Amino acid sequence: MHRGSAILRRALLVALVSTQAFAESVPFSCVILPGDDTASVMLTNALAVDAGCIVTCKFATTKYDNNPQITCAKPVPAGKEVEMCRLSSGGDRMVKLIAGRADCTRAR
Repeated sequence: MHRGSAILRRALLVALVSTQAFAESVPFSCVILPGDDTASVMLTNALAVDAGCIVTCKFATTKYDNNPQITCAKPVPAGKEVEMCRLSSGGDRMVKLIAGRADCTRAR
C-alpha cells in the first residue's frame, strides 16, 4: 500500500507541474492625468495568447505619507493595450510614480 501512495503522490506532482502557469513581465504605464489627482493604469499584453494580467502602481503625493497604490487584474487579449483601471489620490496632488510592476500569466 505504501508504494501505491508514493506513485499516486508522484503522479499528482507531475500533473501540477505540467499545468503550472508562468508569469511574464509586460509593458505598462502609470500616468498621472491632467488635474494631478487621478492616474490611468495601462498595460499591453505582449504575449501571443490571451492572458490574465495584473499591474500595480504606487504614487507619491504632495501630502506626507500619502502614497496611493492600486492593483488591477483582468483578462487581456493577445497583443492588445488596455486601460486596466484608474486611481484617485483622494484629493491630494500626485507628483510622481514611485513603484510599479506588471505581468501576464498564461497556462502552459
